[in-house]
Amino acid sequence: MNFKYTIFSLIIILTMYSCSDDYLEKQPLSEITAETFFNTASDLQLYTNGFYRMWPSTSIYNGEASTDNIIQTELSDEMRGTRLVPTTGGGWDWSYLRDINFFLQEYEKSDDEVAKAHYGGVARFFRARFYFDKLQRFGDVPWYDEPISPDDTEALNKAQDSRQFITDKILEDLDWAIANLYEEKSTYEVTKYAALALKSRVGLYEGTFEKYRNISGYEKYLEASVSASEELIGNSPYQVYSTGSPEKDYVELFNSHDANQTEVILARAYSQELSIAHNVNYYTTTSSYGRPGMPKDLVNSYLNADGTRFTDQVNYNQMSFIEEVKDRDPRLSQTIRTPGYTRKGQSIVLAPNLGATVTGYQIIKYVTEPVYDTNSQSITDLPLYRFAEVLLNFAEAKAELGNLTQVDLDKSINLLKQRVNMPNLILDDANASADNFMASQYINVTGSNKGVILEIRRERRIELFMENFRWDDIVRWKEGQALAQPIRGLYFDGVGSYDLTGDGETNVVLYEGEQPANPIAGVQYYKLGSDFTLDPNGLIDPHPDYNSRTFDESRDYLYPIPRLELQLNPNLIQNPNWE
Repeated sequence: MNFKYTIFSLIIILTMYSCSDDYLEKQPLSEITAETFFNTASDLQLYTNGFYRMWPSTSIYNGEASTDNIIQTELSDEMRGTRLVPTTGGGWDWSYLRDINFFLQEYEKSDDEVAKAHYGGVARFFRARFYFDKLQRFGDVPWYDEPISPDDTEALNKAQDSRQFITDKILEDLDWAIANLYEEKSTYEVTKYAALALKSRVGLYEGTFEKYRNISGYEKYLEASVSASEELIGNSPYQVYSTGSPEKDYVELFNSHDANQTEVILARAYSQELSIAHNVNYYTTTSSYGRPGMPKDLVNSYLNADGTRFTDQVNYNQMSFIEEVKDRDPRLSQTIRTPGYTRKGQSIVLAPNLGATVTGYQIIKYVTEPVYDTNSQSITDLPLYRFAEVLLNFAEAKAELGNLTQVDLDKSINLLKQRVNMPNLILDDANASADNFMASQYINVTGSNKGVILEIRRERRIELFMENFRWDDIVRWKEGQALAQPIRGLYFDGVGSYDLTGDGETNVVLYEGEQPANPIAGVQYYKLGSDFTLDPNGLIDPHPDYNSRTFDESRDYLYPIPRLELQLNPNLIQNPNWE
């Protein structure tokens, strides 16, 4: 069965609710009853297919714009420090949990033991994912492992359980799923490998969250991440995708219409035939939809092609665009437009379109042929769990535990570097000379493994850019101050003509006053102080009104519980300093 095309065409006969605590009072089925259902493997599959609606509705990359990874015309409330306590909504939605728990209450009646084991694992995977999302957003939340009757006042008024209790329950569900899910490789269905990947992610998240807040017992979570990662590294059909073409393998991993089955463990499927699409082409190429751009501090973090640090150069922040992107980690030119860039399926060399990016660094990850440039027409499958993330999780967890070895790096981080022909990361060298630039970004890293932890974080931000990890990484590392740092973009030496493609021809003209007469076709003209602003050092300042931003260390790592939920359940406690 080709799951990409069948899951969306199956008749989902469940009613999936989107309210908050009202889920406790609604039935999970509309036309069928437990007495007549949950008997066959097909029944179990049909019900659990509804859980796949938990995937992001359009994309996995939108969350990056809440952080310092993708800068848009409007800064997010998270970046500005202007989040408010909502009355309702705010992510406090429990509808899917009711459906999952109802399934787990009823599915045992089936006589198909093989199907019960697998689909029970699917349900527990989704319950683990559901609670992991709640843990990341709110911290302590109530744990429910069965559907609640509308007259069960005690359950309805349940207080929050601790984040450690929630994490332990998540890992318990995942261990059950890992032991029972099918092992066959399937890019669009939950399998044992997807559950291992989620366990790797959960363990690393909670382990580092607790370590950087001096909470005792964090080691067991890092060890859980290591064990799950090792199982995937040593006993799974996945590997780093590479054809031996370092100049294109990374970008082709993401601009393929169908998920790459060599590396992608689980993907969100999109299809033109079924009219299921997202908007990445429109998002990154048009001047009317956010104008997303990579920030300069991230561009600066890419190493030179020979493995040396770009930021060790005296004038690294005031180089022309052609100079700064020359001879860098090949992932840079496969993530943003650089000299020589052509669209997929075309041969015309394109300069960055400054009208479509507020920083000047125009994103190309996931971007495909121009035919998909209309809003909500992109059909590239989006990775939800990727083998590369598992490798990064493994190396980081080992480094934070203090038992990372060179052998560990060689079977994890260095496989990603080898894909793009970058020199290996050497443990002793990294720890002997920690990068000051990276240390200024992550001020809480200390200890004997400081240098290698900083390098792993460099690799993580670069490799997983635009895959929706940045906010969660900032939170677990307790590095919220990074979101309040100045935001900058491309360097220009004031008014003048600029070549951004390296062919000697003008691509951009910056001017003051009136636009030059007789504009040249194909050349971009921008008025300084109007179309964009340069700071005193010549760097694009996309948000000059927001150069003084704050991040409240006592509040902003968690989201607030909506006011209505606190009224409905008086035993809930608002997250710190959101009162």
